[in-house]
Amino acid sequence: MLNKIIKHFLNNRLITLLLLVVIIAWGISTAPFNWKSLLPRDPIPVDAIPDLGDNQQIVATEWMGRSPKDIQEQITYPLTTSLLGIPGVKTIRSTSMFGMSFIYIIFEENIEFYWSRSRILEKLNSLPPGTLPDGVQPGLGPDATALGQIFWYTLEGRNPETGEPTGGWDPEELRTVQDFYAKYTLSSAEGVAEVASVGGFVKEYQVEVNPNALRAYNITIMDVMTAVQKSNLDIGAETAEINKVEYLVRGLGYIRHVSDLEEAVITVRNGVPVKIKDVAFVTLGPATRRGGLDKEGVEAVGGVVVARYGSNPLHVINNVKAKIEEMESGLPQKTLADGTVTKVTVVPFYDRSGLIQETIGTLQEDLSHEILISVIVIIVILMSLKASFIVSGLLPLTVLLTFIVMRLLRIDANIVALSGIAIAVGVMVDIGVVFVENIIQHMEKPANKGITKGQAFVDLIYRSVSEVSVPTIVAMLTTIVSFIPVFFLEAQEGKLFKPLAYTKTITLVSALVLGMTVVPTLAYYVFSIGLSSKKVKRVFNVLLIVGGIVWYAFSGTFLVLFISLFGFSNLLAHKWKNTKTTTYISAAIAVLAALYLLTSEWMPVGPHSGFVVNFIVVIVSIALILAFFETLISNYEFLIRWCLANRWKFMILPALTLLLGVTIWFGFDSLFGFVAKGFETVGWKSFRQTGVWQAANRTFPGIGEEFMPSLNEGSFLLMPTSMPHTGIEQNLQYIETLDKRISNIPEVEMTVGKWGR
Repeated sequence: MLNKIIKHFLNNRLITLLLLVVIIAWGISTAPFNWKSLLPRDPIPVDAIPDLGDNQQIVATEWMGRSPKDIQEQITYPLTTSLLGIPGVKTIRSTSMFGMSFIYIIFEENIEFYWSRSRILEKLNSLPPGTLPDGVQPGLGPDATALGQIFWYTLEGRNPETGEPTGGWDPEELRTVQDFYAKYTLSSAEGVAEVASVGGFVKEYQVEVNPNALRAYNITIMDVMTAVQKSNLDIGAETAEINKVEYLVRGLGYIRHVSDLEEAVITVRNGVPVKIKDVAFVTLGPATRRGGLDKEGVEAVGGVVVARYGSNPLHVINNVKAKIEEMESGLPQKTLADGTVTKVTVVPFYDRSGLIQETIGTLQEDLSHEILISVIVIIVILMSLKASFIVSGLLPLTVLLTFIVMRLLRIDANIVALSGIAIAVGVMVDIGVVFVENIIQHMEKPANKGITKGQAFVDLIYRSVSEVSVPTIVAMLTTIVSFIPVFFLEAQEGKLFKPLAYTKTITLVSALVLGMTVVPTLAYYVFSIGLSSKKVKRVFNVLLIVGGIVWYAFSGTFLVLFISLFGFSNLLAHKWKNTKTTTYISAAIAVLAALYLLTSEWMPVGPHSGFVVNFIVVIVSIALILAFFETLISNYEFLIRWCLANRWKFMILPALTLLLGVTIWFGFDSLFGFVAKGFETVGWKSFRQTGVWQAANRTFPGIGEEFMPSLNEGSFLLMPTSMPHTGIEQNLQYIETLDKRISNIPEVEMTVGKWGR
């Protein structure tokens, strides 16, 4: 069956090439990289880390002014007991605080996200009367996960020309811009679940009642509250027709100014209306707040953008940035007393796209480095440019096919998933090398000399590939089967490691499929390429020389001069006595070009050391590795004979390796602690304090354990905690002092602090 598949694709090369074009086009369309192409884009959702949070929904209820005990007894407890009956609920956690109740409903992992939201809404809408106090309405949180906060920003006054901070805006003005302009604009971006405002003062009408005036007019505080509530609305009535024209009759009571509220009538005493201004003082002021934002010791106003569940975080961030560019022209500006023009500007202080781009860039960098190193190694070992082209071409093709399968299986691209592709790159190369190297071996047999075209060449490639296909599949299966336990992990462990197992398995299978279907066809066309006419060869080589020089003149790219070197080397081919000299020179030129490109991208000792030093380091590193393996290959027979003749002596090496590995893993004290206990039992109590034991313990402390990999995001999160009874003023002072002191550290670019909720 396997051989039939290989033969089918090899005999139907046109179908294979069409399949190859489909893989390339579809792969580019689904790739998570920020590629610009003419094809429609449907990229894989990409994030920095996998979402390890529970399948959770949040129900928030506000009842301002009430104590945590009242919130717990009258809101949290009745809601929690009612929500327990929802199908698929795993557990419920709740928090009651001053004026707020938060209920965290955790569902089983197999419960669909939006299905759980609809069940919660059904339950909330069917609560029996009297379950909650009058006027209290619970609300469902945004349709987002714990990793949904992808973009934080502040609103600041800045010079519209230079971008320098100018100030001139108080927290109340900035909060108004945030709540009524920035928030709504950014909420309209595709993929945004919520934009939450942080910091500043929410503007409100404040009515300060005079108790003496209430007693004088015999009015209660509830009368004043009712008058305030009923005053802020327009009333619609019937219509009136005058002179054959119809007019709408309306009662206008919408409050637009403080005076409108002051004129609201509470009651009538002896035919005289008692207005709010008669018993109270009405002003515009800041609402009571339970949280705030501080930037470098100065109170700030900002917001946090939360991405919707299932959306592409990178795509959402790009949409948010596009909306920011759209609304920047409409943000308010004013001229200060000193003539300085200040404009409200959106200034990000947390943008996850940077970390996401680094995550994607890691795979791009690894892939490009692997391709270049593969080209160098294959050329040096096989002395074949054509073979290196086929093997190196297998890498990007496999990655593109992996992206296609990831898109179909809805596997997001993150640092763990992409690591599965990165660690499988070496195996991808192995598959290509095995197939191509066996084809070359068959071509170099005396009986097959000169066979590079026609059905005979097809049969040669078929025999070569089918010869090694079964051993290659068996080798791949051993790796794939070893990952089976990972697929059965559950909860957070499964969410973290399953993407790696999936992507590595998909990559290996993709490389194997392409190796048995596409590689034979590519080998047929690549190895068949050749110019028979000397005149055509000469013209082609002259075009290479001229083309490389012209390209360099227009682009300034030094690398294109290697094209001219290829043409020049081929023109001098007839002058060499040894026919392989031209092959060696062409191989050397290709290796130098690959080394030049690898050095330009890699820079192993850093850009500060200069290109020449990095180039030498790359050459020496690769040369030493190749020399080591070449020495091992050339002396392998001698080594294996000695090992077989001295089996017990040789077994000392793996035994010591095993002992050293276990010691490094568990630590010297953990592994050999029984020795110290033995000496302590016989009376040597200070044995662990001896210099030898202490030195060994310091050298082999053991490998630490950590659930999540550490990420260098370029930022640190400091979370100080104050006493629960600490007031707002004291918290403001704490956060202001901390931000100022941290900002004084020379390496710190920006410090933003948040207090409360």
